[in-house]
Amino acid sequence: MLPESLSTIFRSKQKSYKMVLILSIIDFYEEFQSIQAPIDQLAQKFLKYYRDASELGNIVDSPPEQRASGWNEFSLNQTKSLLKTPIDALSSVLTFDPANQTITFSNPEWFNEETLKELKEYAMQELDNYNRKLELNRTTQSSFSLHDALSQIMNTYLQAKTEPFAQHPLGTLVRNSIPSQLKDLLSLNEQYKVQGSVGQGNWATIPWIALMDKRITQTTQQGEYIVYLFSEDMQSVYLTFIQGVTEPLKQGKLRGYEYLKQKTQEIRSLIPLDGLHKDEDIYLMEKSGLGRDYQVSTVAYIKYNRDSLPEDEVLLQDLESLVSNYKQYVDIVLQDRADETTPEEEITPVSINVGEQLEQVKQYIHHKGFLYPDSLMENFYLSLKTKPFVILAGVSGTGKTKLVKLFAEALGATMANGQFTLIPVRPDWSDPSDLLGYKDLSGVFRPGRLTEVLVEASKPENKNKPYFICLDEMNLARVEYYFSDLLSVMETQEWQGSRIVTSALIGPESLRDEDQSLYGGLTLPDNVYVIGTVNMDETTHPFSKKVLDRANTIEFNYINLEQFPSDGVEIDDFESSSTNNAFLRSEYLQLTDMYSAYPELVGSTTDKLVKINNILEEIHSHVGFRIRDSICFYMAYNQRFELLPEDNAFDGQLLQKILPRIQGSSLSVKKVLLLLMQEAIGKSISVRDLLDDASDLYIKYGSKQQAEEVKYPQSARKLAFMIRRLEEDGFTSYWLS
Repeated sequence: MLPESLSTIFRSKQKSYKMVLILSIIDFYEEFQSIQAPIDQLAQKFLKYYRDASELGNIVDSPPEQRASGWNEFSLNQTKSLLKTPIDALSSVLTFDPANQTITFSNPEWFNEETLKELKEYAMQELDNYNRKLELNRTTQSSFSLHDALSQIMNTYLQAKTEPFAQHPLGTLVRNSIPSQLKDLLSLNEQYKVQGSVGQGNWATIPWIALMDKRITQTTQQGEYIVYLFSEDMQSVYLTFIQGVTEPLKQGKLRGYEYLKQKTQEIRSLIPLDGLHKDEDIYLMEKSGLGRDYQVSTVAYIKYNRDSLPEDEVLLQDLESLVSNYKQYVDIVLQDRADETTPEEEITPVSINVGEQLEQVKQYIHHKGFLYPDSLMENFYLSLKTKPFVILAGVSGTGKTKLVKLFAEALGATMANGQFTLIPVRPDWSDPSDLLGYKDLSGVFRPGRLTEVLVEASKPENKNKPYFICLDEMNLARVEYYFSDLLSVMETQEWQGSRIVTSALIGPESLRDEDQSLYGGLTLPDNVYVIGTVNMDETTHPFSKKVLDRANTIEFNYINLEQFPSDGVEIDDFESSSTNNAFLRSEYLQLTDMYSAYPELVGSTTDKLVKINNILEEIHSHVGFRIRDSICFYMAYNQRFELLPEDNAFDGQLLQKILPRIQGSSLSVKKVLLLLMQEAIGKSISVRDLLDDASDLYIKYGSKQQAEEVKYPQSARKLAFMIRRLEEDGFTSYWLS
């Protein structure tokens, strides 16, 4: 095995020079058995490599600019001068004797057959990888120029800000084209996120293009990442290694700046950052405090002026060098985390894909003797993945509670291991204390059942296990009364490194000093999923839009009593399997988290919602950004995991997120229902004629076996029911009662 000091010498590299120099030293030793290699002979071997490769037509690094037009015209003296760069870069393992003009390894013991063989293999492998990447980059560069892209932004952004924001080509360049091309140029895998922004809805003061390792951050608001930042006057662009400022500055400017400065010094001490500026002379905005925020949060940077922007080769070398430094930093962070993690806390990677996992869930439930409608499991999974709060509604006895229990069991969450908890809701619940707990007359905090589960789920050894909480018959009491605190906390979800955190659930005024360690700062962890089951009848309460906005509502009302379990099912032969929380945990909290990966899907989904919103505005039931984002997340997960046809997925979201908002008795409500029916069946209908009598519609589309193929069959069926109820009862709503 290579000595540790040799095993990482090529981790940071701008060119291939270091690998070729090491190979030249080894080649000299093998030829002359001398550990002192004269610089003249090393220069000859070094230059010979590049000349031979060029003559064979292989793509290799070009000579330094303005020195020669090719390696054949590059002199030996120029090569000796060039060697100073890799010698300095390898100073930790090489010793240069200026008096005798020789180079050797700093540790003579490395001159043994085994070490030199492994070092040679290491250098050749890194050199091959580098050259393949160089070839790919040059092929890609033939159609994409980073220089031209950055120039276009600086030359046109100020004019673009005076033009309409929507669908602007400069926005497409920054949000889509450049991030996609950079991922290809740098050969980045899926653990990296490249994202660009020119603002959300309006032009930003300065645009940016960021590169993040998702293992340490997925947002520019916190953590460390690489970003191109443009000055407000568009005279320059900075390639920076920077820290997100939004989260640190929540502590206040003074404490936030102190933290950022300390973190900057810590990072600078960990990685080389050669050739980068490490001062605060980064000027982006003259009139905004955000400019100062960027100064204190910048670890290192390179400044490019618009009028002297380097060509692609230099820009790419600088970017690759900074990415190499960033990767070293991420490795250190991850190693530190691993050192602090006990074996029980280590994340077990998901070994099968989502479709296979869901198939196992369905098989488990089927082997338990229960049957559910087609696509229900996929819909239930996507709903939980989108947001950890789902409502299962329907008539009594349809298996709502059983579904939650069996789904959890199939993923290894049972009552026995504490990962599944059933909490029956009582009609007299009137405030959050029934769930979260209360302070008794003696001042002692008495935790509610929900709080006990959250404490257990928050333990370090449990953070990668999913916990399911089933609120059974949750609308026996008014949901807004006892569940409002939890609903509000759900809206505070944000990224903190690789975890999702929320604000605290229990205020300090409810706790004694001795309770602070257990309940103080208790949040809703990202491994907890809340599912409410509801019946809609005279004993229950309806939902407000505040609740409906925050949940996917899945209905159980169309029952096929002719479904039977399969014969010969051996229930005991099929066991559940423990599942990592990564299977269920949300990966998108804001539209910016996924827009760059699914711009066309977000665009098409939003177009549909805009059309639907225009209809809903007439009865003041239109939706806001929260529902738009939630539906886009659902659609993105569905496309990514290939679970449902796109129209079926949107049909489900129309049914679960839009239609529950509609109720009333007016003619306006009926008109809205008819216009939505037109969207659901995918063809024009005579709305004016049907305002008097729409019986043809609910006869045609109100049954499971609809008379003709429609675009959104589930929604069409529900709309037929709502229209029929309005005509027959004079009032309608989404809910059966």
